[in-house]
Amino acid sequence: MNHIKIICVCGAGTMGSGIAQVAAQAGFQTIQFDLNPDMVEKSKQSIETGLTKMVDKGRMTIADKDAIVNRILFTSDIQQCRADLIIEAIIEKKEAKTGLFQSLSVINAPDTILATNTSSISVTEIAVTIPYPERVIGMHFFNPAPLMKLVEIIRTDKNTDLIIEKTLSVTKQMQKTPVLCKDAPGFIVNRVARHYYLEAMRFVEKEQVSIESIDQLMEASGFKMGPFKLMDLIGMDINYGVSNIVWEALDKPVRLTPSPLQRAKVEAGELGRKTGKGFYNYGSSQ
Repeated sequence: MNHIKIICVCGAGTMGSGIAQVAAQAGFQTIQFDLNPDMVEKSKQSIETGLTKMVDKGRMTIADKDAIVNRILFTSDIQQCRADLIIEAIIEKKEAKTGLFQSLSVINAPDTILATNTSSISVTEIAVTIPYPERVIGMHFFNPAPLMKLVEIIRTDKNTDLIIEKTLSVTKQMQKTPVLCKDAPGFIVNRVARHYYLEAMRFVEKEQVSIESIDQLMEASGFKMGPFKLMDLIGMDINYGVSNIVWEALDKPVRLTPSPLQRAKVEAGELGRKTGKGFYNYGSSQ
């Protein structure tokens, strides 16, 4: 049933390179693509660094590491993006994602699965612009992709059972836990998580409690990361963008109104770890 052998990951940022590493570690021939050659090189270095840490911790051998890296073709040439499954992890803008899939449709077979890693954009709205829309599906990984087990599989009304089964199967081969959900605003995790971020920011906006105190309290109660540390890790631009998409898709309910505190951070370019400053100072981009 599952004849997926080659996986192409488009986008060589933190998420894209993480997904490429996951695919290669699972034994798939992997293509890591980005139009920017510098991003491609940065992805290669990031993957090699991550695997080296695993070698140092005794979790794999040097031979294992070399084999994983050798399974990845790093490229900035879109003509090399020919695969059984393509996962896009580019900028969170519908026009960019549909444009990429339209270009990839020209050079790939009609049965190539096109998976979007979108965290909030309607998968259906992407699919209807693509030839053979039944093969467009959502595969929402979480940061950092090599460590986080959950993957939301977002199905549309156009997906065939075979496409869904193949996507679930390949996700399990990646040693991930797939959760199948409908195409709805925010899917499951980002819909529920809005309150984790928004309520925390409302407390701070009203000067009722500090950022540090909220993070400490939430971590002490069992969460791995407090909301402000998590927003810094995800990226303020991404998190704020998701909040806006979910809010607008649900007809702008007051309870989900995006935070002016976060908007100010985005406008100031203080996007979190990747810029060296967000709600916390990191000194340099990480």
